[in-house]
Amino acid sequence: MGTLKNNVQLIGNVGQEPTITTLESGKKVARLSLATNENYKNGKGETQTNTHWHTLVAWGKRADFIELDVFKGMRLAITGKLTSRSYEDKDGVKRYVTEVVVSEILRLEHYE
Repeated sequence: MGTLKNNVQLIGNVGQEPTITTLESGKKVARLSLATNENYKNGKGETQTNTHWHTLVAWGKRADFIELDVFKGMRLAITGKLTSRSYEDKDGVKRYVTEVVVSEILRLEHYE
């Protein structure tokens, strides 16, 4: 069990146009949402779909790639790791966020 690690692999569709931020250091970060679908049959034998939304974060070269080549609706395959963090919103309420930090990204279709 010592070889298990934090690894996430997802295939899904980009839910909105990515947000690109350039930090004071000049480093870029991309944020985007990815929808994955899970199909199953209910008790009546009807096909049902559950959609899960994932927040992705990419840095450096991956952020550059996303800025130029990733658009809403595009199908992607990604590999990354889960991270969790907390912050206080403008009203002082503590919020918790779980994100996937992208280490590899692949476009699965050509987007016109």
